[in-house]
Amino acid sequence: MSLIVSSIGQGILWAILGIALYLTFRILDFPDMTVEGSFPLGAATAVAMIAHGVNPFLATIAAFLVGTLAGLTTGVLYTKGKIPILLAGILVMTACLSINLRIMGSANISLLNQKTIFSSEFLQSLPKYFDSVFVGLIIITIVVLALIWFLQTELGQAYIATGDNPTMAQSFGIKTDRMTIMGLMLSNGMIAFGGAVIAQSNGYADINMGIGIIVIALASIIIGEVVFGELSLNARLVAVIMGSIFYRLVLLAVLQLGFSTNDLNLISSIILALAMMLPQFRKALKLDGLLKKGVRPHD
Repeated sequence: MSLIVSSIGQGILWAILGIALYLTFRILDFPDMTVEGSFPLGAATAVAMIAHGVNPFLATIAAFLVGTLAGLTTGVLYTKGKIPILLAGILVMTACLSINLRIMGSANISLLNQKTIFSSEFLQSLPKYFDSVFVGLIIITIVVLALIWFLQTELGQAYIATGDNPTMAQSFGIKTDRMTIMGLMLSNGMIAFGGAVIAQSNGYADINMGIGIIVIALASIIIGEVVFGELSLNARLVAVIMGSIFYRLVLLAVLQLGFSTNDLNLISSIILALAMMLPQFRKALKLDGLLKKGVRPHD
């Protein structure tokens, strides 16, 4: 039971990344590779500050701010420097590796005996692993409600229009370059924020903790879409959360079958690939069912 609670808690915390990537990958239609650099950047910033005696809540906010700088850099390289989307993200992601080492001063930092956002007496009094569930629910509720409000504003609608049809958005006077930069800043700020929270939950920050992050975040989005189908934009944000939790539970089930934790990245890729191919499987099965009944596809 404790493993299931732990998986649910981790799923809620990691849903922050899924929602953040949804802002660029789905709404803005921007495949942003910066996330694999901004996630450990946020973790490194928060953990290093906490290790030097800074309040953990201030350190977590600082992580969000440095993440927005990473997104700003990618946005400027793409919109002003005319560097291709993927390359702009890869350049910033690579630069973050050196920046993270500068911030931490070593390959990893432990938070042993340090106060974090999970150190309150109330959270410590909860059953094992329920602290991450409680904190995760509070954070994800605030994030989702804030995004629902934002996307309904005039600025939010301009942001959505930029992703739907940039040319038409420009014809309505929308500064699409600014919308792109804003979206990248918001997304990477949230991802860095998620990195800070997850690092505090795990008790450490590591230089390599960003590897494979984009696959995990995409899995939350894709699984949520496959399981729940066509939804409104607001409902899709909730579907991403459920997709993240479901993904963690699937990982738990696979590990219980005897697989090693060293295989996590491989397993994550397989799960994401299967989730993305599931609609094609459904179409094939539906077609096969029609043929078995003697009904032609065009009837």
